[in-house]
Amino acid sequence: MIRVVIERYCKPGKEAQLRDLLKELRMAAMSQYGYISGETLCELDNPSLFIVISTWATLDAWRAWEVSQRRLLIEERIDSLITTEKNLRILAFVYET
Repeated sequence: MIRVVIERYCKPGKEAQLRDLLKELRMAAMSQYGYISGETLCELDNPSLFIVISTWATLDAWRAWEVSQRRLLIEERIDSLITTEKNLRILAFVYET
């Protein structure tokens, strides 16, 4: 299992639009092979910072979703709402409790 963490900074006043697109992206991911779960967070002291954390069965499952046409079309719309390049990290479990 892996986790993918994506940070995005939203343009001021575009937060509602970004939330809607992130929800659309999550709904699309839910039908993707290997998707397990996800959550979207917003920093309390900086509401322009959105963090999406998703859990995938395998790195290959994430990579297939990462380059899928469906995801890329939504990401293109998201890119118009953010101020900087997204920060994406892929994390592996060291251990679970």
